[in-house]
Amino acid sequence: MLAHIRRATRGPRMLRNTQPFARELGGRVHLFKHNGMLPKIEDDASLPARRFRRVGDTDSEHACCALLDRLAPLWEHGVPSLEDRLAVIAQFAREVRVLGPANFIYTDGDATFAHGHRRKDDTGQIRPPGLHVLCRSCAAGSEGLPLAGISTAREEQQEVALVASVPLSRERWEPVTEGEIVVLREGRVVRRVRR
Repeated sequence: MLAHIRRATRGPRMLRNTQPFARELGGRVHLFKHNGMLPKIEDDASLPARRFRRVGDTDSEHACCALLDRLAPLWEHGVPSLEDRLAVIAQFAREVRVLGPANFIYTDGDATFAHGHRRKDDTGQIRPPGLHVLCRSCAAGSEGLPLAGISTAREEQQEVALVASVPLSRERWEPVTEGEIVVLREGRVVRRVRR
């Protein structure tokens, strides 16, 4: 599940600007959400959106389309290797970080990639960490995570990974360091890389 509560900084509050953004690529639904501001991303010649185009008005959706344009060649013959996807995502992350705060979560149905950068904190300053991650094992029959409005109760053992801009509970959330990409599969962190 990928959810995003948007504080609109660009584009009107309309369905077309609602995240996560979804597109089909390689016979799979790919989802993308971004937290930050990427002014002038549309003018950056290194981040074009050709095959995939915005439906709405946000810089975040342009970022989604630009990333998928880069990933598209990898998906022509099935699910690409994790390493190939990670290389493209890491290069994309390096380029968007220079435009502004660039926290994003992208999933292709096989793996989820969370890139941490900076975010505006409660004091109004923009600084790291931009994301936090929590991995937890939920026992069979347990009530799940103690988060208001979210139920993860299951009849069997379940591994759960949560990524959020700020910790959502009193548990030990780990910050995603500036420029780090956390790769998640089946509720577990499988890689943490800083490229």
